[in-house]
Amino acid sequence: MGHVMFYGRAKRHTGAAMTGNNGITYADAGVDIDAGNALVERIKPAAKRTQRSGVMAGLGGFGALFDLKAAGYVDPILVAATDGVGTKLRIAIDTGEVDGVGIDLVAMCVNDLVCQGAEPLFFLDYFATGKLEMDTAARIIEGIAKGCELSGCALIGGETAEMPGMYPDGDFDLAGFSVGAMERGADLPAGVKEGDVLLGLGSNGVHSNGYSLVRKLVEVSGLGWDADCPWGEGSLGAALLTPTRLYVKQALAAIRAGGVHALAHITGGGLSENIPRVLPEGLGCEVDLNAWELPAVFKWLGATGNMAEAEMLKTFNSGVGMVLAVDAAEADALAELLTAEGEAVYKMGRVVAGEGVSYTGSL
Repeated sequence: MGHVMFYGRAKRHTGAAMTGNNGITYADAGVDIDAGNALVERIKPAAKRTQRSGVMAGLGGFGALFDLKAAGYVDPILVAATDGVGTKLRIAIDTGEVDGVGIDLVAMCVNDLVCQGAEPLFFLDYFATGKLEMDTAARIIEGIAKGCELSGCALIGGETAEMPGMYPDGDFDLAGFSVGAMERGADLPAGVKEGDVLLGLGSNGVHSNGYSLVRKLVEVSGLGWDADCPWGEGSLGAALLTPTRLYVKQALAAIRAGGVHALAHITGGGLSENIPRVLPEGLGCEVDLNAWELPAVFKWLGATGNMAEAEMLKTFNSGVGMVLAVDAAEADALAELLTAEGEAVYKMGRVVAGEGVSYTGSL
């Protein structure tokens, strides 16, 4: 195995030209190459902690190499995913609490990969800002490395783009790209049938979807990010920045145990839109809303905005971040396995003839 590498480390973008005749430097245009290189040195230890079988590149190249055979695959199919964090970043920027958004970034990609039955192998990030602030950037990328470490995924490369004039002071944006693999024929969903049991895995907050509405509801409430959290400890901003839960290792353990027919990551569109994405034509599902307790954050958001239940269910995860459709005969064993892996597991419904999601009970 080689060292985890970051490429593009001295690549900074600006619309200003360097004109050697009058002594103008790149730094005069707002771009600090030295700061970018110093950032790479600072984050090397965090990236190194994410190494796994298959990583095979040294530092300083123009790309990152990964050996699928060394990772244990015989006849692999690759699966790719990309995502961002969305307007949750606005809260992180405004509060300065940026340590968790890297985990969000990784989770939004790798939780999608595992729904295809794939093991996430490696991750690349794109961090763009107007002026590179060393401490902020390092904390963000260290969060990305932590998310990778928790999901068994190597942080194999990335790009830090310093682009003066493109972002206001202090602003930044994040994007992530992940590649996973599975053996040929192991892709999901597969074998979903009427009578399959739906197992819901608990979320730990709003995760990374619906934050444009969250920010609007906080505005309606009249509270600031530094206000006491109305439903728990700490500040409101910190509570809303709780990082997205990573389901990768737990979900892979369930898949390998057998009986898992489909997984749905509950992101934008909530339960109402995401579960049907993994059901074949002619099948829908029934969900019992009394199978779990609506977390306090959603109760507060719903009450603040006087939100209808249907709107809540198609906007937020409502306390369930991942749903598995499993063989009824294996449901108890899989629920026990997932509980042992640290998940809060809810037997929340079943697959039925029809289409879409029908609900019983109430949040």
